[in-house]
Amino acid sequence: MQSEDLKNLNIAIVGAGYGGAAAAKALSLLGATVNVYEQASQIREVGAGIGLRPSTMGRFHEWGIAEAVQKVSSASDYFSILTGTGNPIMQEEWPEKETFGFTTHLIHRGDFIEALLSVLPEGMVHLGHKLEKIEDKGATSVLTFANGVTVEADLVIGADGIKSVVRKALFSENEPVFSGEHAYRAVIDIDAAHGMVVDDNLRMYIGKGTKVYLLPLRHRGQVSFDITALCPDGTWAPDITVADMVKTVEGFDERIVAITRELDLSTVNCRAVYDIDPVDHWHTDSVVLIGDAAHSMLHHQGQGANSAILDAGALADSLKEAPSVKQALALFQATRKPVTDELQRISRQGWTEDEVNDVFPGQKPASQSPSQNPEA
Repeated sequence: MQSEDLKNLNIAIVGAGYGGAAAAKALSLLGATVNVYEQASQIREVGAGIGLRPSTMGRFHEWGIAEAVQKVSSASDYFSILTGTGNPIMQEEWPEKETFGFTTHLIHRGDFIEALLSVLPEGMVHLGHKLEKIEDKGATSVLTFANGVTVEADLVIGADGIKSVVRKALFSENEPVFSGEHAYRAVIDIDAAHGMVVDDNLRMYIGKGTKVYLLPLRHRGQVSFDITALCPDGTWAPDITVADMVKTVEGFDERIVAITRELDLSTVNCRAVYDIDPVDHWHTDSVVLIGDAAHSMLHHQGQGANSAILDAGALADSLKEAPSVKQALALFQATRKPVTDELQRISRQGWTEDEVNDVFPGQKPASQSPSQNPEA
């Protein structure tokens, strides 16, 4: 689109998470008028640590915000995969480093959201706006929020997560899909890690039916500790005890068992793990989905947040390249959907047949071997 057309573009983003905040930054740099509508009354990101891949850091450099992210993250050289008892399986440098000139950076989810929001102009993010209805009128769309506010925009971006209202209203009524897993995540002091954190590199320990991730956050003196275990309970926020968590790591390195046993349950985020099936279409003429709203995926490949950031960059590129919003959204989907469809597929290949059969008798997993690319 021409520069003048971009400057006249009125964009409304639903959701102020990774994808929404990144899209706001990328699109505001085009000169468009951008407003972000977030249902929460305050931004509070729960969870633990993630890894920002070189391609993501490359986008941040392009947008002039890499320094803000680097200040609250640690550069990582490689990741390791080990058996539950600590025997090495593989160790590799993070891919894409030479292509983009950055390495992977490990960061706490809360620090990441704060860093993204801190680089947005004041007044761009509107809290307390829960979307109730979206009306697609073709060239524009109208948003109606629970607080009575109505907004009409030339482009609406649904960045409202796995339970996306925008997706359900216009693209797919399919519900999130339970993976058969639980994830127990906590952030602990490095001193409580029993000497297992010695550098800034991610380590994943694989035992039968369980994976344990140790993701250092040494810039804040902490480590993100994540247990992902097969479990038939699909309750979104299951009621779990420390004893339940300890049982999932039986036979692991004694230090992992000790870390688990010493966890303060009040600080542990316990969730059943869900994704969504691929969505056939992500856009109309004036509405588009990005991030988890478009392609929520399991965390085994560590690509959820990264994919949302790359979506934001690809959407900005498409608006610059295509002659109209309608054509830009088609170009965006053509560029990103094949990539994320494949990541969704691979991310579901996390367990062996024997592991799944122990918990879900008679069911076969998509793959017969553990994922060989860890969460980050």
